[in-house]
Amino acid sequence: MSLPKLRAPVVLVHGFLGYDRIRLGRFVVREYFRGIDRYLTSAGNRVFVPRLSPTRSVAERAAQLRRFLDQNLPGEAVHLIAHSMGGLDARYMITHLGMARRVLSLTTIGTPHRGSSFAPWLLQLVEPWARPLARLLGIPYQGARDLTPAACAQFNLRTPDVPGIRYFSVAGHCQGPWLTLKWRLPHAIVSRVEGPNDGIVAIESARWGEHTDVWEGDHLNLINSPNPSAVRLGLWTDRVQHYGQLIRRLADCGF
Repeated sequence: MSLPKLRAPVVLVHGFLGYDRIRLGRFVVREYFRGIDRYLTSAGNRVFVPRLSPTRSVAERAAQLRRFLDQNLPGEAVHLIAHSMGGLDARYMITHLGMARRVLSLTTIGTPHRGSSFAPWLLQLVEPWARPLARLLGIPYQGARDLTPAACAQFNLRTPDVPGIRYFSVAGHCQGPWLTLKWRLPHAIVSRVEGPNDGIVAIESARWGEHTDVWEGDHLNLINSPNPSAVRLGLWTDRVQHYGQLIRRLADCGF
């Protein structure tokens, strides 16, 4: 099935601790959305990847996202595809920052709409010593607090979806060979409280909008970062085709 070209541009929004691209001089050494923008542009789609603060609050990152759109796509309507915390940033921007008329659709990828049980566990462990260090170095960390179930419950009460915008979501399911060593602890913590998850975000937390796809893989595999165990066992497939299916859905919706 051919990859369609949408009339409006696509904006890929990174998550907590994320980035757009890491460069070494003129060379790109790492992309957050690995190979996805190149694949989408191969069909003529215009694709943009903003760089937001890796650790600031949802409200601050949402304001940064709006500034990016105003500067790079002034007055244009867009489709947002947002990973992890980026989905919360996008929802905040749409509902609270006057951008509802500029957003045609939002597809969230592994977004903790109802928070992640791993966030308060991690904060309780590291915040006592990390807080003074962060203040000393001037590093913001409110973003981590915004990912707790309690914070997301309040966020959802204050941030309703906007009628007329199409909301879709993708959840990840990390199990079997996908459950490598680095995911076992957070996966166990989230699983005990919330059930099946991608290693950090539960499927039920990631569900949002009118339709939710469930992809087998870990939280970073959702943005096309290879899972070593899955690669070794021949289970790994390039995620770009999955993103193509997301674009196909938008085209089928008339976009």
